[in-house]
Parts: sequence; C-alpha cells; structure tokens
Amino acid sequence: MLSAKMEDYLKAIYELQREGEEPVATSRIAELLDVTAPTATSMMEKLEERELVEREKYKGVRLTPEGETVALEVVRHHRLLETYLTEELGYDWAEVHDEADRLEHHISEEFERRVAAMLDDPVVDPHGDPIPTDALDPVDETAGHTLDECAEGETVVVRRVRDRDSEELAYLDEAGITPGTELVVEEVAPIGMVTVALVEAAETVSLPDGVAGTIFVGAPEETTESASGAV
Repeated sequence: MLSAKMEDYLKAIYELQREGEEPVATSRIAELLDVTAPTATSMMEKLEERELVEREKYKGVRLTPEGETVALEVVRHHRLLETYLTEELGYDWAEVHDEADRLEHHISEEFERRVAAMLDDPVVDPHGDPIPTDALDPVDETAGHTLDECAEGETVVVRRVRDRDSEELAYLDEAGITPGTELVVEEVAPIGMVTVALVEAAETVSLPDGVAGTIFVGAPEETTESASGAV
C-alpha cells in the first residue's frame, strides 16, 4: 500500500508531465511540493524501487504505466472532490484545491462512485480540468495556449485555469473569468499586461502576464468540440 506522501509525489509528476516537462527534474518536483531537493531525491529512489517511476540520470523521472495509473486515481479523487465541494457544499472554486488535497487520499472507492453518481459523472472539474473516468484511462490533458500568448483582436474562450493559487482564482472569479467565458483580447501591452473584454458582460479587465499565463484558452469552436467530445 502506498502512503499519502507517495501519492502526492506521483500526482505532482503527473501534473508536471502534462505541462510538457518530461522527464521531470527532481528540483521541479521539490519546488511544487515545497520540500528540499534531497528529500525529493530520496522519494524518487523509493518510487523507482516500486517501479512507479523511471529515472534518467542527471535529467529526471517519468511515470511508468503503473505509476500513471496510481496518479490518475488520485487525480480523479481530487477533481471529483473539487466538483462536489463547489456544487454540493457551496465552496468557492478558489477554496477547493487545498481542501481536496487533504481529502483525496482518504476516500473509499465506494464513496468515489457515489460522489460521481450524485454529480452525474462530470467530465471536468470547476477549473476546467478533465476528470479521469473510473476505468482510469489516460485523459486528454492538452491545455491549449495561454492568454498571454494571444494576439490583439483574437476571440477566445477560457478552457482551463490553473488552480494552484487561491488568490489568483478569487481575483479571476470576481472579474468573471472562468471556464466557458468568451474573451476578446484588446491589448497586449509591452509592460506585461493583457487587457481583455468579456463578451457577455461588456466589461474589460487588465491582467498581469503572470495571471494571464495561468488561463488556458481555445477558439470558441474548439472549446465546443472539446466539451462535447470529452470522455
């Protein structure tokens, strides 16, 4: 049986791999989990012994098929819990990440099934991240491009928002920028600000590059196809 800490590491590797980091450097894992590099290295050795990761000397690690399956189960728990907390318990989307982190290791498979059934088997969580099915098949984690990469005049729809910073999520929620929001990029300023117009609200919002870089967007038709074809 794996410890909650081991599962945390596997999920962290999964998240970094989905962002294009493969192999994943131990220093990046340590940074994400707020531990020292030697601590992360020690854990990588344990996970390698259990054949959950493959290590490439001086480069980093990647999940084995078994390690990915474990990570997908933790991710499924996490994203279902985030959805349950927002839809059934009234949590704000900015609050649920840390709460789900605490709960994800401790729910039974029966509880997971009941939550999924209550929510009518959702395919995405409140931040737009895909929820793995109970078969734990790999999911399409393609996030599209970020808002700070858009050109002036481009019309896009928010697909996903990175959920690691609760203050940024609260700010975006107040501004009305959530998955499904249609935006027109009005200005990309050289001082590091992106100004967008919210189509339905007829309002403009200026975002620092650092925040715009956490918002993944697609063309309106791409977003519609993605939602209808999600599994």
